[in-house]
Amino acid sequence: MTTNASHSTLSQAPARPAGRTRAAQRDRARAAFNSRVLTWLAIGIFLFLYLPIIILVIYSFSGGRNVGVWSGFSTRWYAELLSDQLLISAFRVSLWVAVWSTLIATILGTLAALALERYRFFGRLTFDTVLYMPIIIPDIVMALSTLLFFVTFAVPLSRYTILVTHVAFNIAFVAVVVRARLAEMDKSLEEAAADLGASAWTTFRRITLPILMPGIISGALLAFTLSLDDFVITFFVAGPGSTTLPVRVYSMIKFGVTPEVNAISTLMLAGSTVLVVISLLLQRK
Repeated sequence: MTTNASHSTLSQAPARPAGRTRAAQRDRARAAFNSRVLTWLAIGIFLFLYLPIIILVIYSFSGGRNVGVWSGFSTRWYAELLSDQLLISAFRVSLWVAVWSTLIATILGTLAALALERYRFFGRLTFDTVLYMPIIIPDIVMALSTLLFFVTFAVPLSRYTILVTHVAFNIAFVAVVVRARLAEMDKSLEEAAADLGASAWTTFRRITLPILMPGIISGALLAFTLSLDDFVITFFVAGPGSTTLPVRVYSMIKFGVTPEVNAISTLMLAGSTVLVVISLLLQRK
């Protein structure tokens, strides 16, 4: 009797409609197809972006003079790079501009982020909009506008005009990173410090600044990288004797490409990558 009852129960259980089963199978097949398409699309995009860079790095170790022909492994062009006084001079100018523009832009960008995030004042929206304009406007527009500004006020082009211009566009990037860090900060920590009798300066120095430090350092590293690699804006506002490394590399390409260009490009790529990775790690921290 038990067996018959169980058979009766199974026979009364509702069967899954065949249409619903086929629809689920089609959904799984469509999802698998979309996954394969997106995977190969991502692979294609990464190859398109990074394969030329990989080729450049490989040919920087070629011993021949022809930039596109492999002539055996050699570090000849790295040795010649270190003895090229024009390149070394350009690197010193780039390093000077990058260090000072990073220092100034980090201070001003951090103060701007604190003002926009913590205070309400007349013209705040306008100031917020103007501050982020260097991020959204094309480099060529900013280069022409700054060049016109210096020409209008008869300011001679030199490394100092490059410095002022780099500070102008680096402030926005620093402010974005620091402001994002501020938005995630727990304000109750500052309130607790104030309740315990700490002054505003002590609270900022002992509570706010240490919490913001990873964001400040990330913004500084980002500004340093952008300043060191900038070409378009620097090309317009550089004067005699203030040639930066990217501008020097561009002039080398115009007068004849050698694997020395590949070598300096590889070193610049490595340095920029290290700084960006450190910046990302600090932001995650």
